[in-house]
Amino acid sequence: MVLCALRRQLLRSSSCCGTWTRPLQRQSSGCVYSGIHGFNREEIREKLQAFPGGSIDLLKQDSGIAVLTINNPSRMNAFSGSMMVDLEEKVTQLEEWTDGKGLIVQGAAETFCSGSDLNAVRAISNPQDGMEMCMFMQNALTRLLRLPLISVALVEGRALGGGAELTTACDFRLMATGSVIQFVHKHMGLVPGWGGAARLIHIVGNQNALKLLSGAVKVDSELGLQIGMADGVLEANQEAKGPGTPLQQAENWLSRFTKGPAPVIQAVKKVVLSGRELPLSEALRTEKDVFGTVWGGPANLQALASKSKHK
Repeated sequence: MVLCALRRQLLRSSSCCGTWTRPLQRQSSGCVYSGIHGFNREEIREKLQAFPGGSIDLLKQDSGIAVLTINNPSRMNAFSGSMMVDLEEKVTQLEEWTDGKGLIVQGAAETFCSGSDLNAVRAISNPQDGMEMCMFMQNALTRLLRLPLISVALVEGRALGGGAELTTACDFRLMATGSVIQFVHKHMGLVPGWGGAARLIHIVGNQNALKLLSGAVKVDSELGLQIGMADGVLEANQEAKGPGTPLQQAENWLSRFTKGPAPVIQAVKKVVLSGRELPLSEALRTEKDVFGTVWGGPANLQALASKSKHK
């Protein structure tokens, strides 16, 4: 009981973060770190902005599916410091998107992401700066995962290091033929620092996660399907553009799970997240609260009016 009370107190005291135990409020959902952890967001943003290059592009579509593009092709879409700040800003926009239902995360120029830009990494190689960057990206990717949108990583080419971690911050992963996800951190004398290890365990289990991290295993689409890292494999693209492009295939795949009113799709995502992240008693209370936001709502009343009996 004391631990539960302390947990609730800490959640309430976090100035930058919403919580899943308060689902009725608009959420800037789920920062891991705040001032009580020595995390100074504005100071870290200023440091990261000193290393420019590339961009994070966001397209919100009328379908309710947004496309987030990691755009730094000259460096295999590696994250510069300014791109890390861009990512956080785009996540904030998605948190405020009331009509949103789904999200596709992709890389530009048929490459997903190769992690951190080594020029920025070398410049912030002291432990303190590294820890601050780690906290910043853990916050951003945790908020990405906790968006009330159903998200899918569209993996083309290579997803390496931090790029592999980024795939784990999505609900699903679709892999193009010939693509590879690889946690190469060991080769850099590191372990994942953007939350990728913790999320990977939820996706593939303890044993497989240990193998992927300690062996820096190249996960192709076949192995990805076997271990649960991939949720589907895209067909080989026969055209440069058109309905058969990987992006269109990903949109078609995702649209099966985003049919329906945005409040209902968002509610589904919220109850699944609470079930995964919270103790059972808290998850049940959250589910009850989220249920209350859709019971008697427009979608519920319309369904009751149009379905007079079970079929």
